[in-house]
Amino acid sequence: MKTEHVLCPLLLAVTLSLVDDPAAAGEKPLRLYSNQLTLLKDPKPLLGDHPEFVQPVKERRRYEAPILVDDADADLEVRAWRFSYNARGIIEMPNRLRADQTAVIMVHPWGIDDGQGWNTPEPAGVADFCTIDKNHLAARHTREVIDPFLKRMRKQVPLILYSLPGEEDPIRKKLYRSFRGTPTAKQRAEGKKELKTRLTSFRYEGEPLIRSLKLSAETPVIDYFAQFPGLDAGPKYNNDGFWNLPIPVTSDVTVHDDDVVIYDAEGYTPLKEFLKANGIRHVMLTGYATDMCFCRTTAGYENLSRDFNVFLVGDATLATFPANDTPRYATNAHISFASLNQLITQVSWVKTVGKRAEAK
Repeated sequence: MKTEHVLCPLLLAVTLSLVDDPAAAGEKPLRLYSNQLTLLKDPKPLLGDHPEFVQPVKERRRYEAPILVDDADADLEVRAWRFSYNARGIIEMPNRLRADQTAVIMVHPWGIDDGQGWNTPEPAGVADFCTIDKNHLAARHTREVIDPFLKRMRKQVPLILYSLPGEEDPIRKKLYRSFRGTPTAKQRAEGKKELKTRLTSFRYEGEPLIRSLKLSAETPVIDYFAQFPGLDAGPKYNNDGFWNLPIPVTSDVTVHDDDVVIYDAEGYTPLKEFLKANGIRHVMLTGYATDMCFCRTTAGYENLSRDFNVFLVGDATLATFPANDTPRYATNAHISFASLNQLITQVSWVKTVGKRAEAK
């Protein structure tokens, strides 16, 4: 692979000024980062390992930058990339992380249409990816891409976490470890029975599609969408109480007793404090949906990237894909947009190095 060097003097000058200014540094120790970019010749497309789920990312200009995260005694190698309009291309860089300071979070692994009892309401209800077929496609992505990644990382990192909607209700308190404690085997067995009873006793049936609309002569389009929007997940179609049910972690994920469940209603602060208390500095983020929950919920990257070194695992997420039969292009688009201010990696780019690799 041929390369040529491109120096970014403005960014380097900014970095130098920060090093010379303790106030700008916030009293934190800094290192000088040389933002020298090396143009890559004929690189392979990014996110190309699972094209059925994610359309590979292609860009005419790609650069290599120096190592960004460089922990002493690192045992995880995580190559990553971002896009810069100012550099007019994609910038890739290696990273070396300490595994014991790294957590993996899966956003919203909802157990919908997976046999646990929480089902998409008929005839017109919506949840998760909004149709049963699309929910099953996401479940297959979880089984084939995310779950194997979690199984591999569980052997290396101290924390695997999942975020779910709502609060820690009595049933899920018995099922999953949370910030407050870990249930016993007896409690988990009780919780599993209670979950099945609660979920299977609900009537998953709402009203049929609206058949008649009242439209004004002046603004029929406005009236049409006001009465028949593109997404109505309320009680009309889902039945009252649907969203108050204890949403479980999908059965397509292999949950271990030590894995932790995050509840969105508790907000970001408890999650941040829990991660900090466990010595976490780096987060690898997986889960659903790239364009909504993955970025904006409690464990989304908009929160986490304020306090941690965040790596979005770009092929371990799917965007919603209305009006399409595949999530490939939607996921590509939303990951590409996120790359303006986030680092993107992929499952095959997370590797064991150092003593851990030698021990295998």
